[in-house]
Order: sequence, then structure tokens, then C-alpha cells
Amino acid sequence: MTTTNQHPSTVRNADTSVPLVDLLDERWSPRSFDPQATISDEQLAALLEAARWAPSASNMQPRRFVVGRRGTATFDTILANLMGFNTAWAGSAAALVVAIAETATEEGEARTWAQYDLGLAVSALTVQAHAEGLHTHQMAGIEVDGLRAAFELPERFLPVTVTAIGVVAEAHLLPEPLAERETLPRTRLPLDELVLARD
Repeated sequence: MTTTNQHPSTVRNADTSVPLVDLLDERWSPRSFDPQATISDEQLAALLEAARWAPSASNMQPRRFVVGRRGTATFDTILANLMGFNTAWAGSAAALVVAIAETATEEGEARTWAQYDLGLAVSALTVQAHAEGLHTHQMAGIEVDGLRAAFELPERFLPVTVTAIGVVAEAHLLPEPLAERETLPRTRLPLDELVLARD
């Protein structure tokens, strides 16, 4: 596990109702990444290993990944298949990871919980990234058909998100209005709106 010395302006703890473990309390999703920082082979392996060992319904493991590090053709292909303002900042990330749900078996049997299973894997990857001194940002604004075609994915493989991974940088490196958005207070719905019943 590695850590980085972060600038104070990039540390954004959650305003929680009860204390959480540091890896969850400190985790947030920046858009400003250091364009010079890299992710090592060891770090990348740890992130993917965390995803591999995430919970899986009936141990079916219906999740797949395409990984590209900045400076590679794979990275550029993923970046070209992002939508909207994601393209304005994601190119500075050290790596981009396409998260893919295997929605059916080769025989055509539906895997109903594939996206839930994939989400657990990406969550584990995210926590491991923070333990490695990195940050992540998941994006749903992606060109699904473009990614499918670019990486020759079968129809049963559904690209769901792309995760940017890297070393967080200061907000002012972003273009406006993204820089302002980067420093807004972190918010979540209160528990009493999320929990419908609790005894």
C-alpha cells in the first residue's frame, strides 16, 4: 500500500452522522487529476485483484474489465468513447477502466444480478485505490455501442461505466465551471430518507 502527500485543498472528508473507517470517510470522486502521475503495475494489479475478490451472487462473477493507462491506444479509445464534459477532464487520469456486466451466459441464460455484482466489484476497486493513495471517479456518460465495437465485445457484454483512476490534483487545474463544482460541499440524503424501516 502506498500513500501520497495530498495538498490540503484536495482532502474532503465526509460529514457523517457516525464515524466511518478512514478509507470510506476520505473517499470522494474528483475530476482534477495530476496529468503527470502514473499508476504502477503493482497498484493496478491490487485494484483489479480487489475487484476480483468482491462478493458475487452464486460466485458467477459476471464482471469484466478493459483497462488502459494514459499514453496507450486503449486509454485513447476509452477516452474517445466518453460523453459530454467527461472528455474535458478524464484525459488527465492515470488510467481508465471500462466496467462490463456479463448479462447472459454463452448459452443465452440471463444473469439477472450482473450489474449489481459489477457494482460491488467496482466499489471494492475504489476502496483499494484509496488505500493505494489514488482516487477514482466513475462515469455513466459513455458510448456503449462505441466501446462494444472498439473492443469487439459480444452483445451479452454490457459496458456500464468507465472509472478514471489517478492522483488527485488541485481544483484550479480544471476549466470553469468544473473547478467551482470540484469544491462544492459533499452532500448525501439523510439516513431517514434512505432507510424506510429500521428496528
